[in-house]
Amino acid sequence: MPKILSNIGTTERWLLILIACISAGLAVTTDTFLTLVNVFDLLNYSAVNVIFAAGLLVVLIAGGIDISFSVAASVVQYLTVITLMHLGGGNWAMGFGLAIMFGVGLGVINAALIYHFRIISIVVTIATFNLFFGLLMFFTGGVSIYMLPGWLSRRVILFEHETSVGWAEITLPVVVMVAVLAATWILLRRMNIGRQLFAMGDNTEGARRLGINIGAMHYLAYGWLGACAGIAGLMQAHYAQEVVPNALYGRELEVLAAVVLGGARLGGGRGTLLGAVLGLVLVAVTQNGLNLLGVSPYAFRMIIGFIILLAISMSRETLGFMKERLRRPPLTPSPNKETAS
Repeated sequence: MPKILSNIGTTERWLLILIACISAGLAVTTDTFLTLVNVFDLLNYSAVNVIFAAGLLVVLIAGGIDISFSVAASVVQYLTVITLMHLGGGNWAMGFGLAIMFGVGLGVINAALIYHFRIISIVVTIATFNLFFGLLMFFTGGVSIYMLPGWLSRRVILFEHETSVGWAEITLPVVVMVAVLAATWILLRRMNIGRQLFAMGDNTEGARRLGINIGAMHYLAYGWLGACAGIAGLMQAHYAQEVVPNALYGRELEVLAAVVLGGARLGGGRGTLLGAVLGLVLVAVTQNGLNLLGVSPYAFRMIIGFIILLAISMSRETLGFMKERLRRPPLTPSPNKETAS
């Protein structure tokens, strides 16, 4: 164990220690936390958030931020299912293809507004968050879709084991999550275009002088998050066996808090996939533990808010401003003219 910890970053090491401590405390205070059923349920439920986190990490590394992805996933759910129904039901290949296509399309809208109109990413994605959700509720009337194609509503169980407290199962979203993580790792760590994303996030002007196509990097980052949102939306529909317009509403803050907790810098240029996953594990374990202990869900929202506030205050821009203020000499009052005379 010490050898494994020595091979990972400081942030990831502390997250592992913190997760282990919280898990040990919950194992003592609850009877169900460390059961195989609860662990697998937590894994199946968190798969969608991990897929979100992989896409969001790419955007944060590129120096942007996006909070519209959860609503985009809800839009993709509706568009994909309705299109498949018009095509006679389709299959998994068509489902993934349509979900990725619609997701990338919504991501490209964000990229175009941010890059071509020079609007701050947080402002754009707040606007598209409300725009996407408003359009979704307007055209659907908030009505859920329960009649899904058979292949989509049929649970795909990859592993199951009967225990004394019920069946422990690993379902399809977990495998899709692993595939998305692998693809994102290859993009960031094994491809030259991934290094360009890091360079742009660390110093946009320097990256431009090196010949990096900044516009293409914007489209890649937000398009990747859009594709991940589309896949996550499809997996959520499969997991819940229904399409609900507000099922994913609010998850954007959980995922954002988890990714920045895992070491991704809001100013861009830094972040690891392992850190993002561990940050999400910590958030998921904390939420699960609070539920098992019967603590009010508002306590969890306070924790998420604190993490985001801490991440913003530790961002590069805020720290730079604080350093500048500390370096600046204190102002000395000018002598009074009457006193001087």
